[in-house]
Amino acid sequence: MSKPSEPPVTIAATVDGEALQKLVADVQRGDRPAADRLVREHDSWLRSVVYGITGRPDWVDDIAQQVWIQVWERLDSLKDPQRLRSWLYSVARHAAIDAGEARRRRDGRTGSLDVLPEVAAVQNASPVGAVLQDELQATLLRAVQALPALYREPFVLRHLENWSYAEIGDCLGLPVETVETRLVRARRLLREMLHGKVDV
Repeated sequence: MSKPSEPPVTIAATVDGEALQKLVADVQRGDRPAADRLVREHDSWLRSVVYGITGRPDWVDDIAQQVWIQVWERLDSLKDPQRLRSWLYSVARHAAIDAGEARRRRDGRTGSLDVLPEVAAVQNASPVGAVLQDELQATLLRAVQALPALYREPFVLRHLENWSYAEIGDCLGLPVETVETRLVRARRLLREMLHGKVDV
């Protein structure tokens, strides 16, 4: 009986790994199109990391700029391109923590709903529907902001960026079971905060 061949996913993973290695090498050499591609592929979830840690959507743009500056300054230190995602996460997480602490010390402000972004684009048939939808989004985002960072961070990665439990665990350095526990707790806290306000 012949030995079964390697599954296609292994070949795909090898190709993906080689492409990632080339992309990182090109960026490290100063290739501008490669750098632009790196930003396009990772900027969205890095912003979610910043939001998940700070809980402040009005801080995301400024901190994300700081993150990318640090990425360009430190990318030569990345020796294993396969760890790019975890490395980017670490840079974003530390930048968000540092910037958040500095801003809070400086101005002591708390979250403001005036600057909350929409979670998703929603088309409504009437102005009344649009107002109700805006109020619903504001209520949901206020609740997400109120979550402790311990729970908000994995919640944002899971439900806004659609990361798997394994991906979240890899970046946070947590077992999958702990990720599951924190997500269950986050959803429970949200249900408690939104009880009587939103059907969850």
